Amino acid sequence: MSPFHPRLTLDELAELVGTGRIDTIVMTITDMQGRLQGKRVAADFFLADVVAHGAEGCGYLLAVDVDMNTVDGYAISSWDEGYGDLVMAPDMSTLRLVPWHPGTAMVQCDVTHHDGTPVSVSPRQVLRRQLDRLAAYGWDAYVGTELEFILFKNTYEQAWERDYHGLTPVNQYNVDYSVLGTGRIEPLLRRIRNEMAGAGMVVESAKGECNPGQHEIAFKYGKALDTCDDHAVYKTGAKEIASQEGSSLTFMAKYNEREGNSCHIHLSLRDQSGAPVMAGEGPHGFSPVMEHFLAGQLACLRDFSLLLAPNVNSYKRYIAGSFAPTAIAWGRDNRTCALRVVGHGSSLRFENRVPGGDVNPYLAVAALIAAGLHGIENGLELEPEFAGNAYASDRPRVPSRLHDAVEAFEGSTVAASAFGKDVVEHYAHAGRVELAAYESAVTDWERRRGFERL
Repeated sequence: MSPFHPRLTLDELAELVGTGRIDTIVMTITDMQGRLQGKRVAADFFLADVVAHGAEGCGYLLAVDVDMNTVDGYAISSWDEGYGDLVMAPDMSTLRLVPWHPGTAMVQCDVTHHDGTPVSVSPRQVLRRQLDRLAAYGWDAYVGTELEFILFKNTYEQAWERDYHGLTPVNQYNVDYSVLGTGRIEPLLRRIRNEMAGAGMVVESAKGECNPGQHEIAFKYGKALDTCDDHAVYKTGAKEIASQEGSSLTFMAKYNEREGNSCHIHLSLRDQSGAPVMAGEGPHGFSPVMEHFLAGQLACLRDFSLLLAPNVNSYKRYIAGSFAPTAIAWGRDNRTCALRVVGHGSSLRFENRVPGGDVNPYLAVAALIAAGLHGIENGLELEPEFAGNAYASDRPRVPSRLHDAVEAFEGSTVAASAFGKDVVEHYAHAGRVELAAYESAVTDWERRRGFERL
Protein backbone atom coordinates (compact mmCIF):
# COMPACT_ATOMS: atom_id res chain seq x y z
CA MET A 1 0.00 0.00 0.00
CA SER A 2 1.47 3.32 -1.05
CA PRO A 3 1.85 5.95 1.71
CA PHE A 4 1.05 8.62 -0.86
CA HIS A 5 -2.32 10.04 -1.81
CA PRO A 6 -3.42 8.66 -5.20
CA ARG A 7 -3.09 12.15 -6.69
CA LEU A 8 0.67 12.62 -6.73
CA THR A 9 2.95 15.61 -6.60
CA LEU A 10 5.99 15.59 -8.87
CA ASP A 11 8.26 15.13 -5.84
CA GLU A 12 6.20 12.13 -4.69
CA LEU A 13 6.37 10.63 -8.17
CA ALA A 14 10.15 11.07 -8.17
CA GLU A 15 10.39 9.24 -4.83
CA LEU A 16 8.21 6.37 -6.10
CA VAL A 17 10.33 6.10 -9.25
CA GLY A 18 13.54 6.26 -7.25
CA THR A 19 12.47 3.34 -5.04
CA GLY A 20 11.31 1.27 -8.01
CA ARG A 21 7.61 1.32 -7.12
CA ILE A 22 6.72 3.22 -10.32
CA ASP A 23 8.43 2.37 -13.61
CA THR A 24 5.83 3.44 -16.22
CA ILE A 25 4.04 6.71 -16.91
CA VAL A 26 0.95 6.66 -19.14
CA MET A 27 0.86 10.00 -20.96
CA THR A 28 -2.57 10.78 -22.38
CA ILE A 29 -4.56 13.33 -24.27
CA THR A 30 -8.32 13.16 -24.83
CA ASP A 31 -9.28 12.88 -28.49
CA MET A 32 -12.41 14.12 -30.28
CA GLN A 33 -14.29 10.97 -29.32
CA GLY A 34 -13.50 11.46 -25.62
CA ARG A 35 -10.97 8.61 -25.53
CA LEU A 36 -7.59 8.58 -23.84
CA GLN A 37 -4.82 8.40 -26.43
CA GLY A 38 -1.09 8.60 -25.88
CA LYS A 39 1.92 6.49 -25.00
CA ARG A 40 3.62 4.67 -22.16
CA VAL A 41 6.88 6.30 -21.17
CA ALA A 42 9.69 4.93 -19.03
CA ALA A 43 9.38 6.69 -15.68
CA ASP A 44 13.08 7.68 -15.49
CA PHE A 45 12.90 9.23 -18.94
CA PHE A 46 9.68 11.05 -18.01
CA LEU A 47 11.35 12.72 -15.03
CA ALA A 48 14.60 13.47 -16.82
CA ASP A 49 13.24 14.76 -20.10
CA VAL A 50 9.46 14.87 -20.55
CA VAL A 51 8.67 16.98 -17.49
CA ALA A 52 10.68 19.85 -18.92
CA HIS A 53 9.93 19.48 -22.61
CA GLY A 54 6.76 17.45 -23.04
CA ALA A 55 6.39 14.70 -25.61
CA GLU A 56 5.15 14.59 -29.18
CA GLY A 57 2.25 12.84 -30.84
CA CYS A 58 0.92 12.87 -34.37
CA GLY A 59 -1.58 15.65 -35.00
CA TYR A 60 -3.90 13.15 -36.64
CA LEU A 61 -5.07 12.16 -33.13
CA LEU A 62 -7.40 15.15 -33.38
CA ALA A 63 -8.39 14.44 -36.99
CA VAL A 64 -9.45 10.80 -37.27
CA ASP A 65 -12.72 8.90 -37.03
CA VAL A 66 -13.62 6.26 -34.44
CA ASP A 67 -11.72 3.61 -36.43
CA MET A 68 -8.58 5.80 -36.48
CA ASN A 69 -8.89 6.36 -40.22
CA THR A 70 -7.17 9.46 -41.53
CA VAL A 71 -9.87 11.77 -42.81
CA ASP A 72 -9.60 14.62 -45.30
CA GLY A 73 -11.02 18.05 -44.57
CA TYR A 74 -9.46 18.99 -41.24
CA ALA A 75 -7.41 22.18 -41.11
CA ILE A 76 -5.27 20.91 -38.24
CA SER A 77 -3.86 17.77 -39.87
CA SER A 78 -3.80 16.36 -43.38
CA TRP A 79 -1.66 14.71 -46.05
CA ASP A 80 -1.01 18.17 -47.49
CA GLU A 81 0.37 19.27 -44.13
CA GLY A 82 2.41 16.08 -43.77
CA TYR A 83 0.67 14.85 -40.63
CA GLY A 84 3.19 16.51 -38.35
CA ASP A 85 3.45 16.27 -34.59
CA LEU A 86 1.80 18.27 -31.87
CA VAL A 87 3.10 18.58 -28.32
CA MET A 88 1.65 16.64 -25.41
CA ALA A 89 2.26 19.06 -22.52
CA PRO A 90 1.84 17.29 -19.17
CA ASP A 91 -0.49 18.93 -16.66
CA MET A 92 1.29 17.92 -13.47
CA SER A 93 -1.84 18.56 -11.40
CA THR A 94 -3.31 15.41 -13.02
CA LEU A 95 -0.57 12.99 -11.86
CA ARG A 96 -2.19 9.92 -10.35
CA LEU A 97 -1.58 6.29 -9.54
CA VAL A 98 -3.12 3.64 -11.83
CA PRO A 99 -3.90 0.72 -9.50
CA TRP A 100 -5.14 -1.63 -12.23
CA HIS A 101 -1.67 -1.70 -13.84
CA PRO A 102 1.38 -2.54 -11.70
CA GLY A 103 4.10 0.06 -11.31
CA THR A 104 2.12 2.65 -13.24
CA ALA A 105 1.16 6.30 -12.90
CA MET A 106 -0.69 8.53 -15.36
CA VAL A 107 -0.52 12.15 -16.40
CA GLN A 108 -3.05 13.94 -18.62
CA CYS A 109 -1.79 16.45 -21.11
CA ASP A 110 -2.84 19.58 -22.90
CA VAL A 111 -2.20 19.67 -26.63
CA THR A 112 -0.10 22.57 -27.88
CA HIS A 113 1.73 23.69 -30.98
CA HIS A 114 5.52 23.65 -30.87
CA ASP A 115 5.56 27.33 -29.89
CA GLY A 116 3.51 26.52 -26.79
CA THR A 117 0.20 27.96 -27.96
CA PRO A 118 -2.83 25.77 -27.20
CA VAL A 119 -4.45 23.75 -29.97
CA SER A 120 -7.89 25.34 -30.00
CA VAL A 121 -9.80 22.26 -31.18
CA SER A 122 -8.40 19.98 -28.49
CA PRO A 123 -11.35 19.01 -26.24
CA ARG A 124 -9.51 19.99 -23.06
CA GLN A 125 -8.75 23.42 -24.58
CA VAL A 126 -12.36 23.89 -25.74
CA LEU A 127 -13.41 23.47 -22.11
CA ARG A 128 -10.57 25.63 -20.77
CA ARG A 129 -11.72 28.50 -22.98
CA GLN A 130 -15.23 28.39 -21.52
CA LEU A 131 -13.87 28.11 -17.97
CA ASP A 132 -11.80 31.23 -18.62
CA ARG A 133 -14.94 33.07 -19.73
CA LEU A 134 -16.67 31.93 -16.57
CA ALA A 135 -13.72 33.01 -14.42
CA ALA A 136 -14.11 36.54 -15.75
CA TYR A 137 -17.35 36.65 -13.73
CA GLY A 138 -15.55 35.28 -10.68
CA TRP A 139 -17.25 31.88 -10.94
CA ASP A 140 -16.21 28.24 -11.02
CA ALA A 141 -18.30 25.45 -12.53
CA TYR A 142 -18.83 22.30 -10.46
CA VAL A 143 -19.86 19.23 -12.41
CA GLY A 144 -20.90 15.64 -11.90
CA THR A 145 -21.27 13.11 -14.72
CA GLU A 146 -23.39 9.97 -14.32
CA LEU A 147 -22.20 7.24 -16.68
CA GLU A 148 -24.12 4.05 -17.33
CA PHE A 149 -22.70 0.94 -18.97
CA ILE A 150 -23.84 -2.56 -19.96
CA LEU A 151 -21.65 -5.40 -18.73
CA PHE A 152 -21.29 -8.76 -20.49
CA LYS A 153 -19.81 -12.12 -19.51
CA ASN A 154 -18.00 -12.27 -22.86
CA THR A 155 -14.49 -10.92 -23.38
CA TYR A 156 -13.87 -8.07 -25.83
CA GLU A 157 -12.18 -10.55 -28.16
CA GLN A 158 -15.21 -12.86 -28.08
CA ALA A 159 -17.51 -9.90 -28.69
CA TRP A 160 -15.44 -8.89 -31.73
CA GLU A 161 -15.47 -12.42 -33.14
CA ARG A 162 -19.27 -12.56 -32.74
CA ASP A 163 -19.67 -9.18 -34.45
CA TYR A 164 -21.13 -8.01 -31.11
CA HIS A 165 -24.16 -10.32 -31.47
CA GLY A 166 -25.42 -12.91 -29.03
CA LEU A 167 -23.53 -11.57 -26.03
CA THR A 168 -24.56 -12.64 -22.53
CA PRO A 169 -25.36 -9.76 -20.15
CA VAL A 170 -24.38 -10.27 -16.52
CA ASN A 171 -28.04 -9.88 -15.48
CA GLN A 172 -30.97 -11.35 -17.36
CA TYR A 173 -33.63 -8.86 -16.28
CA ASN A 174 -34.20 -5.31 -15.00
CA VAL A 175 -32.08 -4.83 -11.85
CA ASP A 176 -32.76 -1.12 -11.31
CA TYR A 177 -31.84 -0.46 -7.65
CA SER A 178 -31.73 -4.22 -7.03
CA VAL A 179 -29.23 -5.17 -4.34
CA LEU A 180 -29.44 -8.78 -5.52
CA GLY A 181 -28.73 -7.71 -9.09
CA THR A 182 -25.59 -5.78 -8.18
CA GLY A 183 -24.59 -8.46 -5.67
CA ARG A 184 -24.31 -11.04 -8.43
CA ILE A 185 -21.40 -9.10 -9.96
CA GLU A 186 -20.16 -7.29 -6.85
CA PRO A 187 -16.58 -8.60 -7.14
CA LEU A 188 -16.12 -6.75 -10.44
CA LEU A 189 -18.08 -3.66 -9.39
CA ARG A 190 -16.11 -3.56 -6.14
CA ARG A 191 -12.82 -3.80 -8.00
CA ILE A 192 -13.77 -0.92 -10.30
CA ARG A 193 -14.94 1.21 -7.36
CA ASN A 194 -11.87 0.55 -5.23
CA GLU A 195 -9.35 0.99 -8.02
CA MET A 196 -10.95 4.25 -9.14
CA ALA A 197 -10.63 5.41 -5.53
CA GLY A 198 -7.01 4.31 -5.75
CA ALA A 199 -6.65 6.60 -8.77
CA GLY A 200 -7.85 9.59 -6.74
CA MET A 201 -11.59 9.63 -7.47
CA VAL A 202 -14.25 9.92 -4.77
CA VAL A 203 -16.64 7.04 -5.34
CA GLU A 204 -20.22 7.42 -4.12
CA SER A 205 -22.17 4.32 -5.08
CA ALA A 206 -23.02 1.58 -7.56
CA LYS A 207 -26.53 0.62 -8.63
CA GLY A 208 -28.28 -1.52 -11.16
CA GLU A 209 -30.19 -0.05 -14.09
CA CYS A 210 -33.02 -1.13 -16.38
CA ASN A 211 -31.43 -2.84 -19.38
CA PRO A 212 -30.19 -6.38 -18.61
CA GLY A 213 -26.58 -6.09 -17.45
CA GLN A 214 -26.79 -2.31 -17.11
CA HIS A 215 -25.15 -0.58 -14.14
CA GLU A 216 -23.96 2.81 -12.97
CA ILE A 217 -21.07 3.76 -10.69
CA ALA A 218 -21.39 7.31 -9.36
CA PHE A 219 -18.60 9.67 -8.33
CA LYS A 220 -18.68 12.87 -6.29
CA TYR A 221 -18.91 16.12 -8.23
CA GLY A 222 -15.92 18.42 -8.51
CA LYS A 223 -14.51 21.32 -10.48
CA ALA A 224 -15.39 20.97 -14.13
CA LEU A 225 -11.94 20.18 -15.56
CA ASP A 226 -11.17 17.70 -12.78
CA THR A 227 -14.49 15.91 -13.32
CA CYS A 228 -13.90 15.61 -17.05
CA ASP A 229 -10.36 14.32 -16.51
CA ASP A 230 -11.69 11.71 -14.05
CA HIS A 231 -14.51 10.79 -16.45
CA ALA A 232 -12.03 9.98 -19.24
CA VAL A 233 -9.80 7.95 -16.91
CA TYR A 234 -12.78 6.05 -15.50
CA LYS A 235 -14.10 5.01 -18.92
CA THR A 236 -10.73 3.63 -19.97
CA GLY A 237 -10.02 2.09 -16.57
CA ALA A 238 -13.40 0.38 -16.28
CA LYS A 239 -12.92 -1.24 -19.70
CA GLU A 240 -9.41 -2.36 -18.81
CA ILE A 241 -10.51 -3.84 -15.48
CA ALA A 242 -13.46 -5.62 -17.10
CA SER A 243 -11.09 -7.06 -19.70
CA GLN A 244 -8.71 -8.28 -17.02
CA GLU A 245 -11.67 -10.08 -15.41
CA GLY A 246 -12.70 -11.81 -18.64
CA SER A 247 -15.68 -9.53 -19.24
CA SER A 248 -16.54 -6.58 -21.43
CA LEU A 249 -18.65 -3.48 -21.02
CA THR A 250 -19.96 -0.80 -23.32
CA PHE A 251 -20.75 2.86 -22.80
CA MET A 252 -22.32 3.25 -26.25
CA ALA A 253 -25.49 5.34 -26.13
CA LYS A 254 -27.85 2.68 -27.49
CA TYR A 255 -26.60 -0.91 -27.53
CA ASN A 256 -29.98 -2.48 -28.29
CA GLU A 257 -33.67 -1.61 -28.51
CA ARG A 258 -34.04 -1.33 -24.74
CA GLU A 259 -32.88 1.50 -22.47
CA GLY A 260 -29.73 3.28 -23.62
CA ASN A 261 -26.68 4.30 -21.61
CA SER A 262 -27.07 7.85 -20.41
CA CYS A 263 -24.54 10.32 -19.06
CA HIS A 264 -26.58 12.92 -17.18
CA ILE A 265 -24.48 15.99 -16.42
CA HIS A 266 -25.10 18.07 -13.28
CA LEU A 267 -23.74 21.62 -13.13
CA SER A 268 -23.69 24.36 -10.51
CA LEU A 269 -21.74 27.58 -10.04
CA ARG A 270 -19.78 28.96 -7.10
CA ASP A 271 -17.93 32.22 -6.56
CA GLN A 272 -14.28 32.48 -5.58
CA SER A 273 -15.16 32.09 -1.90
CA GLY A 274 -16.97 28.82 -2.63
CA ALA A 275 -20.43 30.29 -2.10
CA PRO A 276 -23.19 29.09 -4.47
CA VAL A 277 -24.44 31.65 -6.97
CA MET A 278 -27.45 29.83 -8.41
CA ALA A 279 -29.55 29.92 -5.23
CA GLY A 280 -31.45 33.08 -4.36
CA GLU A 281 -34.70 34.68 -3.28
CA GLY A 282 -36.53 34.38 -6.58
CA PRO A 283 -39.17 31.87 -7.64
CA HIS A 284 -38.12 28.25 -7.01
CA GLY A 285 -35.29 29.56 -4.83
CA PHE A 286 -33.38 30.75 -7.91
CA SER A 287 -31.02 33.69 -8.18
CA PRO A 288 -31.11 35.89 -11.31
CA VAL A 289 -27.91 34.11 -12.38
CA MET A 290 -29.69 30.76 -12.26
CA GLU A 291 -32.68 32.08 -14.21
CA HIS A 292 -30.52 33.49 -17.01
CA PHE A 293 -28.14 30.51 -17.02
CA LEU A 294 -31.00 28.01 -17.30
CA ALA A 295 -32.71 30.12 -19.97
CA GLY A 296 -29.49 29.93 -21.94
CA GLN A 297 -29.58 26.13 -21.76
CA LEU A 298 -33.03 26.10 -23.33
CA ALA A 299 -32.08 28.63 -26.00
CA CYS A 300 -28.90 26.81 -27.09
CA LEU A 301 -29.76 23.16 -26.67
CA ARG A 302 -30.56 22.49 -30.32
CA ASP A 303 -27.58 24.50 -31.57
CA PHE A 304 -25.18 22.73 -29.21
CA SER A 305 -26.64 19.22 -29.39
CA LEU A 306 -23.74 18.02 -31.56
CA LEU A 307 -21.44 18.49 -28.56
CA LEU A 308 -23.87 16.58 -26.33
CA ALA A 309 -24.68 13.76 -28.76
CA PRO A 310 -21.83 13.37 -31.28
CA ASN A 311 -22.62 10.06 -33.01
CA VAL A 312 -25.34 8.54 -35.18
CA ASN A 313 -26.07 6.07 -32.39
CA SER A 314 -26.49 8.90 -29.85
CA TYR A 315 -29.85 9.92 -31.31
CA LYS A 316 -31.43 6.49 -30.98
CA ARG A 317 -31.83 7.09 -27.22
CA TYR A 318 -34.43 9.84 -27.68
CA ILE A 319 -37.64 7.84 -27.46
CA ALA A 320 -40.76 8.87 -25.53
CA GLY A 321 -41.09 7.08 -22.22
CA SER A 322 -37.49 5.86 -22.25
CA PHE A 323 -36.13 8.27 -19.60
CA ALA A 324 -34.07 9.85 -22.40
CA PRO A 325 -35.44 13.30 -23.24
CA THR A 326 -37.33 14.35 -26.33
CA ALA A 327 -38.65 17.75 -25.21
CA ILE A 328 -36.59 20.90 -24.66
CA ALA A 329 -38.10 22.00 -21.37
CA TRP A 330 -37.08 22.40 -17.75
CA GLY A 331 -38.83 21.06 -14.69
CA ARG A 332 -38.30 20.60 -10.98
CA ASP A 333 -37.21 16.99 -10.45
CA ASN A 334 -39.01 16.06 -13.67
CA ARG A 335 -37.24 13.29 -15.57
CA THR A 336 -39.38 13.79 -18.67
CA CYS A 337 -37.64 17.12 -19.39
CA ALA A 338 -34.28 17.61 -21.06
CA LEU A 339 -33.30 19.90 -18.16
CA ARG A 340 -34.10 18.74 -14.64
CA VAL A 341 -33.52 21.09 -11.70
CA VAL A 342 -32.69 19.43 -8.40
CA GLY A 343 -31.46 20.43 -4.95
CA HIS A 344 -32.04 23.48 -2.79
CA GLY A 345 -29.83 26.25 -1.50
CA SER A 346 -26.17 25.30 -1.76
CA SER A 347 -27.04 22.05 -3.59
CA LEU A 348 -29.19 23.74 -6.27
CA ARG A 349 -28.13 22.65 -9.74
CA PHE A 350 -29.49 21.59 -13.10
CA GLU A 351 -29.09 18.25 -14.81
CA ASN A 352 -28.84 18.00 -18.58
CA ARG A 353 -30.28 14.61 -19.56
CA VAL A 354 -29.40 14.74 -23.25
CA PRO A 355 -25.88 13.19 -23.26
CA GLY A 356 -25.37 9.46 -23.58
CA GLY A 357 -22.49 7.30 -22.42
CA ASP A 358 -20.64 8.07 -25.67
CA VAL A 359 -20.34 11.79 -24.92
CA ASN A 360 -17.04 13.64 -24.83
CA PRO A 361 -17.33 15.26 -21.38
CA TYR A 362 -15.06 18.22 -22.14
CA LEU A 363 -17.13 19.26 -25.14
CA ALA A 364 -20.45 18.70 -23.38
CA VAL A 365 -19.51 20.70 -20.28
CA ALA A 366 -18.08 23.44 -22.49
CA ALA A 367 -21.44 23.54 -24.27
CA LEU A 368 -23.35 23.86 -20.99
CA ILE A 369 -21.15 26.72 -19.81
CA ALA A 370 -21.32 28.52 -23.17
CA ALA A 371 -25.11 28.18 -23.20
CA GLY A 372 -25.39 29.56 -19.68
CA LEU A 373 -23.15 32.51 -20.47
CA HIS A 374 -25.27 33.23 -23.55
CA GLY A 375 -28.27 33.45 -21.26
CA ILE A 376 -26.47 35.77 -18.84
CA GLU A 377 -24.90 38.04 -21.44
CA ASN A 378 -28.23 38.50 -23.20
CA GLY A 379 -30.41 38.68 -20.09
CA LEU A 380 -32.63 35.84 -21.31
CA GLU A 381 -35.81 35.35 -19.33
CA LEU A 382 -36.60 31.91 -18.02
CA GLU A 383 -39.83 30.37 -19.24
CA PRO A 384 -42.24 28.85 -16.68
CA GLU A 385 -41.43 25.46 -15.24
CA PHE A 386 -42.92 22.54 -17.15
CA ALA A 387 -45.10 20.31 -15.01
CA GLY A 388 -46.39 16.95 -16.19
CA ASN A 389 -45.31 14.65 -18.99
CA ALA A 390 -43.01 16.55 -21.33
CA TYR A 391 -42.95 13.60 -23.74
CA ALA A 392 -46.58 14.41 -24.60
CA SER A 393 -46.05 18.19 -24.78
CA ASP A 394 -45.78 20.57 -27.70
CA ARG A 395 -42.40 21.84 -26.51
CA PRO A 396 -39.55 22.13 -29.05
CA ARG A 397 -37.83 18.81 -29.58
CA VAL A 398 -34.31 17.54 -29.04
CA PRO A 399 -32.83 16.82 -32.49
CA SER A 400 -33.64 13.27 -33.52
CA ARG A 401 -30.88 12.91 -36.14
CA LEU A 402 -27.18 13.68 -36.22
CA HIS A 403 -27.72 15.42 -39.57
CA ASP A 404 -29.97 18.01 -37.91
CA ALA A 405 -27.49 18.53 -35.07
CA VAL A 406 -24.59 19.13 -37.47
CA GLU A 407 -26.60 21.68 -39.46
CA ALA A 408 -27.72 23.49 -36.31
CA PHE A 409 -24.18 23.68 -34.90
CA GLU A 410 -22.59 24.72 -38.18
CA GLY A 411 -25.12 27.48 -38.73
CA SER A 412 -25.17 28.79 -35.17
CA THR A 413 -23.96 32.33 -34.60
CA VAL A 414 -23.94 31.60 -30.86
CA ALA A 415 -21.62 28.64 -31.37
CA ALA A 416 -19.27 30.66 -33.58
CA SER A 417 -19.11 33.43 -31.00
CA ALA A 418 -18.65 31.10 -28.02
CA PHE A 419 -16.24 28.51 -29.43
CA GLY A 420 -14.65 30.18 -32.45
CA LYS A 421 -15.08 29.44 -36.13
CA ASP A 422 -12.24 26.92 -36.16
CA VAL A 423 -13.83 24.78 -33.44
CA VAL A 424 -17.23 24.90 -35.12
CA GLU A 425 -15.78 23.86 -38.48
CA HIS A 426 -13.70 21.09 -36.89
CA TYR A 427 -16.52 19.39 -35.02
CA ALA A 428 -19.12 19.95 -37.72
CA HIS A 429 -16.74 18.17 -40.07
CA ALA A 430 -16.39 15.34 -37.55
CA GLY A 431 -20.16 15.02 -37.57
CA ARG A 432 -20.26 14.84 -41.37
CA VAL A 433 -17.53 12.19 -41.34
CA GLU A 434 -19.62 10.12 -38.94
CA LEU A 435 -22.68 10.54 -41.14
CA ALA A 436 -20.79 9.55 -44.30
CA ALA A 437 -19.53 6.37 -42.62
CA TYR A 438 -23.03 5.46 -41.47
CA GLU A 439 -24.68 6.18 -44.80
CA SER A 440 -22.21 3.92 -46.62
CA ALA A 441 -22.77 0.99 -44.23
CA VAL A 442 -25.10 -1.93 -44.91
CA THR A 443 -26.82 -2.91 -41.66
CA ASP A 444 -28.09 -6.21 -40.28
CA TRP A 445 -31.61 -4.74 -40.43
CA GLU A 446 -31.28 -4.23 -44.18
CA ARG A 447 -29.99 -7.76 -44.73
CA ARG A 448 -32.78 -9.34 -42.68
CA ARG A 449 -35.39 -7.22 -44.43
CA GLY A 450 -34.18 -7.57 -47.99
CA PHE A 451 -32.03 -10.68 -48.50
CA GLU A 452 -34.91 -12.98 -49.49
CA ARG A 453 -38.07 -10.92 -49.43
CA LEU A 454 -37.12 -8.05 -51.71
